[in-house]
Amino acid sequence: MRFVVISLSLWWTLLAIPVWAGEHIAVVTRASAVKPSCSKAELARIYLRKKSWWDDGTRITPVNFPADHPLRRSFSLAVLGALPEELETYWNDQYFHGVMPPHVLTSEEAVIRFVASTPGAIGYVTEGAVTKEVQVLLWLPPDIDTEKATNR
Repeated sequence: MRFVVISLSLWWTLLAIPVWAGEHIAVVTRASAVKPSCSKAELARIYLRKKSWWDDGTRITPVNFPADHPLRRSFSLAVLGALPEELETYWNDQYFHGVMPPHVLTSEEAVIRFVASTPGAIGYVTEGAVTKEVQVLLWLPPDIDTEKATNR
């Protein structure tokens, strides 16, 4: 029993460390979609729900990880310039205007499956999680401030 407790403690500790340190973050859409152009500024507009439609008329459906997930924290710093908790006031205000934040999924596999099967969906994963079911729109550098991203 003690071994199980120690193993679980070690596992949770490892989850808190950004295991993708050194890996790029891949911003992905469906592999079968026409590849839209997407800059970092446009990506910020998408994730702040200020841009809702792709150029071909398809509704954009962005997906995020939970606010405390290290990959979400790194993505938020890189794209939005703020940590998820720093955007709470923004999202509270948007909610009262009928604007909902992006969907939240809990794993890279879930993001890949959702993006691959949902027209207009956009998400992000580590470069090692990219599969043939998705295409990469944008690569974010691995040198994001991981210290700030992991501090809560």
